[in-house]
Amino acid sequence: MTPLATLVFAAAESEETVNPLLPAPADLVWSLVVAVIIGVAFYRYVLPRFTEVLDERTAKIEGGMAKAEQAQAEAAAALAEYRQQLADARAEAARIREDARSEGQQIVVEAKSKASDDASRVLENAQRQVEAERTQAAVALRAEVGALATELASRIIGESLADEARQSRVIDRFLDEIEASAAAGKEA
Repeated sequence: MTPLATLVFAAAESEETVNPLLPAPADLVWSLVVAVIIGVAFYRYVLPRFTEVLDERTAKIEGGMAKAEQAQAEAAAALAEYRQQLADARAEAARIREDARSEGQQIVVEAKSKASDDASRVLENAQRQVEAERTQAAVALRAEVGALATELASRIIGESLADEARQSRVIDRFLDEIEASAAAGKEA
């Protein structure tokens, strides 16, 4: 017989029956010792490092979320500030337009006033010039008419009116008569 068969027959003849699913007590003890050593090494070296890595990741994730919330709050504040600046700029532009419009109207009024003043001044100067020319023409005409009237009167009377006082009286009387007849002609 072979040794294996002897072992099998010997086990069958023994009074105790051994459960093949349960290991031998020595195997159980040594397995337990090895499991405790591995468990202590894992608990002492691997588990703290693993926990540290997980804590770092958690902190990074929480920090990233906090940064994202902070960035979102900053973006909202910047958007509100931008909208306020835009509203202020629009109000400023409206005020500038209104100022420009009123300033333009004021400039137009001033230009019209200046043009009116200039026109009045030009008209006044023209009237003065016309009056001066009329007066000058009247004086020249009076002198010429006087000379002609004196010469005519001298021929009619037959004596010389060389005396200046006499000549002046004759001229004044003649011109007064002409002005009176012209005034009478206008009234009629």
